[in-house]
Amino acid sequence: HSIAQEVVGLFCMILLTLTALVANIVVMVVILKTPLFRKFIFVCHLCAVDLLSAIFLMPLGIISSSSCFNRVIYSIAECKAVLFLNICFISASILTISIISVERYYYIVHPLRYEVKMTIRLAVAGVIFIWVKSVLITVLALVEWPHGNGATSASRCTVHWSPGAHKKVFVILFSITCFILPTIIILAVYSSIYRVARTASLQQAPVPAQAVAPRHRCDSIASQVTILTTRILMLPRLIPDRLLGSNKAILTLILIVGQFLCCWLPFFAFHLHSSVTVDTVGGGHGEMVVTWIAYSSFAINPFFYGLLNRQIREELARLRRSCLNRPLGQELCLSISEASVQENFLQFLQRATCTLETHTSCISPSPRNRLDQTTTGFPIPGQVPEESS
Repeated sequence: HSIAQEVVGLFCMILLTLTALVANIVVMVVILKTPLFRKFIFVCHLCAVDLLSAIFLMPLGIISSSSCFNRVIYSIAECKAVLFLNICFISASILTISIISVERYYYIVHPLRYEVKMTIRLAVAGVIFIWVKSVLITVLALVEWPHGNGATSASRCTVHWSPGAHKKVFVILFSITCFILPTIIILAVYSSIYRVARTASLQQAPVPAQAVAPRHRCDSIASQVTILTTRILMLPRLIPDRLLGSNKAILTLILIVGQFLCCWLPFFAFHLHSSVTVDTVGGGHGEMVVTWIAYSSFAINPFFYGLLNRQIREELARLRRSCLNRPLGQELCLSISEASVQENFLQFLQRATCTLETHTSCISPSPRNRLDQTTTGFPIPGQVPEESS
């Protein structure tokens, strides 16, 4: 490789590592400093896992991937530790994303059941399950590793170069439990969420008041022409807007699912392919590429699951103004129900499915418009009406 390629690659790896460090720390600080955000426990846990990956895993990935560190040699014990951190943190991050998806599903489809059963004890049990499963999967990878005082290059201390006949069995089991099953869960969950959002969009079409409940029937030609003209003018505006809202909702879900697949599909596909093929020559460069595509998830997750949330952004802005000693002005007071982990995501879908008649109230809601929206709109089940900041 040329020197320019090495410099660009090293710069990109360092930039991803710094982004993961800063973004995850920011989201964690906002969540931990705000008591009303206690229901963001799984998002906070995801940021904690990604932060640990940025502290330990990504620097080790830089050493393994860059030719500047070709002379770095690991002992067998050090190589086992690197492999343990790699598999454990990857498993914990993906399993946490799966649980966040299931949590969103229950909040939308079964809101009452979610409010009753989603307790701190259940959340802690979910976190314990994530780490126990991740550790057990990692132990399987190290069962038949050689013992002794041997040494190996840092670039070969990965699953791709792992010795032992059990490599194929482990990679298949690792791919099924940490990628295939979570992908099926995520696709099923967000498909159900999209169906709920689409149902809300289809049932939200406004109808002229004269056509719904006419107080006095008038058979005059002028009145009939007025009603007919109103209906004709409303149809071409409602249909495109309803389709546009549906497209926005599905685009949101595609971005969330697509980000997960783009980061992790190349990684697991590479290792599945390498486990069933005998020839491993030239696999180092390919593994470096797919590994850092997967590591980019640690830097992207805090944006998709944290900073895109309206409450977290507002609290971050408030903390920034407080640190800069600027006047805070009138702050938004969030109730406990408004601080739900799913509020911003669901409100985005609800705004995306607003029809033309309620479009103005969705963009710049006044107190009267908000009252009309809560009485005439069709909210997503369990949704809390959004208030302007």
